[in-house]
Amino acid sequence: MSAATLSSAFAALEPIDLDELVAEASLQTRVDRKYVLDRVRAEGVLQWLADGTRVLEIDGSRSLAYESVYFDTPDLLSYRLAAHARRRRFKLRTRAYLDTDRAYLEMKTRGSRSSTVKERIDYDVRDRSTLTRAGREYADAALDGLGIDPSSLALVPTLTTRYERTTLYLPGSSSRATVDTSLSWQAADGRTLRRPDLVIVETKSGSRTSEVDRLLWANGHRPSTVSKFGTGLAALNPDLPSNKWSRVLRRHFA
Repeated sequence: MSAATLSSAFAALEPIDLDELVAEASLQTRVDRKYVLDRVRAEGVLQWLADGTRVLEIDGSRSLAYESVYFDTPDLLSYRLAAHARRRRFKLRTRAYLDTDRAYLEMKTRGSRSSTVKERIDYDVRDRSTLTRAGREYADAALDGLGIDPSSLALVPTLTTRYERTTLYLPGSSSRATVDTSLSWQAADGRTLRRPDLVIVETKSGSRTSEVDRLLWANGHRPSTVSKFGTGLAALNPDLPSNKWSRVLRRHFA
């Protein structure tokens, strides 16, 4: 199956623009569920999306190029907190929307009941691979709020991920789902991993389970413990502690 075949699953959907999507399902505080599928299985499932599902369309495009640069300490504090499932953990990254030349600096933390809390500020897309002074001040304030002393922490670009994303709006649950393809990871030293055969589906819902979750469950797919940052860095660095992502690494990154 080709990427064009997967795209055809979304071709008949009604579009939704960004302003309406944000108004209907911003979900900055949410429950995330992630699923890793090969492209053949993804296409087989996603052709059965619920009636009324809409797809984000920007300037006529329904598949948008994303780039994320993750910042961590030289000894990978952020990675290790995630790998060991520490309650007070963080993920700092720039998120660039390459088709629109927009970028944000985002801090993701863990909220109550395993919810993900994401906060972000506008960022110059030209600075997406660096922490500016304002970016560092934002990160320090967020870390301090978690009870982590930022004064002795160096934060450096550690991993870059790139992919194509299609975003779905699910009106029945007022939630979103994203479908990521053309996945690649690049470490700070230039080593690169590409997995064009994989699809990561992520549902982002509030109190109600989304239609895409129920569709995937009905077809035998269950959420996976996967993180583009954690799993990608572990795949590029096999010596890192990675038990949290071991099943996904064995099945999809061996």
